[in-house]
Amino acid sequence: MAENSNKTASGLTENFEAMLCYLFGWVSGLVFFLIEKDNKFVRFHAMQSLITFAGLLVINIVLGAIPVLGWIVAVFLWPVTLILWIFLMYKAYKGEKFKLPIVGDMAEKQAG
Repeated sequence: MAENSNKTASGLTENFEAMLCYLFGWVSGLVFFLIEKDNKFVRFHAMQSLITFAGLLVINIVLGAIPVLGWIVAVFLWPVTLILWIFLMYKAYKGEKFKLPIVGDMAEKQAG
């Protein structure tokens, strides 16, 4: 899918708004999911952001509660999360509906 210049409820282009869905992780995903009622592209990215980064937050909290081994795994999970965050923002800005395994299908179903 090429860059899309369709406007959204907020007046932004849909690819820019989709990118913003990832900017603050699950928080911005939730905000844009609640704001954007009609644009399925933005709603998909908002829900994928919400599910992905809320899930990663929970995993980090659980790992933080596990002494030593959990902390080591959490340290290696951080750069993976950072790379995923940048990658998803890039894909959204390029106008692509990149679906993560499992999470992408869940997000698509919830986005309508």
